[in-house]
Amino acid sequence: MEKQMKLEEELEKLEAIIKELESGDTNLDDAINKYTEAMKIAKSASDKLAKAEEQVNKILTENSKLEDFDVE
Repeated sequence: MEKQMKLEEELEKLEAIIKELESGDTNLDDAINKYTEAMKIAKSASDKLAKAEEQVNKILTENSKLEDFDVE
């Protein structure tokens, strides 16, 4: 089973793949495999960002429901 990468690791891996593909030193089959891998990583990163955004929105919504409490 593949280890789940953190968002930062995914972004670093994507950057490395992009640099490799942009170098032009990759044959077509390897380029297609790298592109496929990059798309999977990009989807995973996008999902993680969406989940984080959802969590932040939930926190903001919960905090907006809080009211000031006067202790006088």
